[in-house]
Amino acid sequence: MILCVIISVLMFVASKGLAEMNNFDRDMLIVLHDVARLLRTRFDQTARAYGMTRAQWIILARLDRQPGMSQNELATICEVEPITVARLIDRLEARGMVERRADPSDRRVRRLHLLPASKPILAEIMRYRDGLDAEISDGLDGPAREAFVDALLHIKTKLTAEPASGAKLEAAGE
Repeated sequence: MILCVIISVLMFVASKGLAEMNNFDRDMLIVLHDVARLLRTRFDQTARAYGMTRAQWIILARLDRQPGMSQNELATICEVEPITVARLIDRLEARGMVERRADPSDRRVRRLHLLPASKPILAEIMRYRDGLDAEISDGLDGPAREAFVDALLHIKTKLTAEPASGAKLEAAGE
């Protein structure tokens, strides 16, 4: 009798688990992807209102936090090819917001620095970021917000760590 009850409970839990996996509204990975996409879309729309792109905004914000980065360092952080960063910097340089300066210890490297013309856009980026932060965290108390950030940092750490088995993911079709 007890064995039948245990089997019934296990079958119920298993079927509930499968139902939950088929519920896209509650699938953590899908929700996380959707939220990231919505954030990118919002930033794209706002940056366009200033005649810029989200990628340009990201570069300005990164250089504000870490002045003097090289294009290669910036490309690594932004996870894009160096030529992509070079083109973005060309556009920002043409607008008088960024300049390339020679590295004092390596003449092959050019360091990126913000110019005064970037300050109003940086202020807008921060104003928009703060407003969006307030909007999306409305209704979350301090502990819930901290727990949410902790969970995101946990996920980020897991995704940036090497797989425990040391196995490399192979490209599709290989």
